[in-house]
Amino acid sequence: MRNLILSAALVTASLFGVTAQAAEPLEAGKTYVELSSAVPVAVPGKIEVVELFWYGCPHCYDFEPTINPWVEKLPSDVNFVRIPAMFGGIWNVHGQLFITLEAMGVEHKVHKAVFEAIHSGKKLATPEEMAEFLVAEGVDKDKFLSTYNSFAVKGKVEDAKKKAQAYQITGVPTMVVNGKYRFDLGTAGGPEGALNVADQLIAKERAAK
Repeated sequence: MRNLILSAALVTASLFGVTAQAAEPLEAGKTYVELSSAVPVAVPGKIEVVELFWYGCPHCYDFEPTINPWVEKLPSDVNFVRIPAMFGGIWNVHGQLFITLEAMGVEHKVHKAVFEAIHSGKKLATPEEMAEFLVAEGVDKDKFLSTYNSFAVKGKVEDAKKKAQAYQITGVPTMVVNGKYRFDLGTAGGPEGALNVADQLIAKERAAK
């Protein structure tokens, strides 16, 4: 947890140098880390961009207005994936919430509302509390609860944990391009800088095909 707090502090400090750092050329070991072993992508043949996040993370919440328009404009050869980081406790609870919404096919409709609820003071710390909140967003309560506790969702939770371990993340938000290159808002120089790094690494992978 200490590493996560330090990561958040570094992100905050780095935001003052966004313009200068974002303009610098990419440098392995500084701007991004190249993983020693590539992690398999979800859709073979496409360039994958992963965002690891937590609903309770203020930096992840602040990143949303920047990353969402970028995701909407990604070319067809790029596959964007969100993976909840689960470091125990409420992180795991919220991670299972995200995976449940994704399994139900409603994540894209309520993702913003869940973020806003948590950052306006709602804890959403139990399945029952989540279900009550989601009813107002048009989500069937009984279906949510049965899906949340399903074997399929629990399997996907374990898969997400394994992916995060393979990426060797210590904080969020963190991005990974094509299972090979990991970076965060601190090393990239803030939200816009992170997307600039992602664009350059996407281009690097495209050129390597």
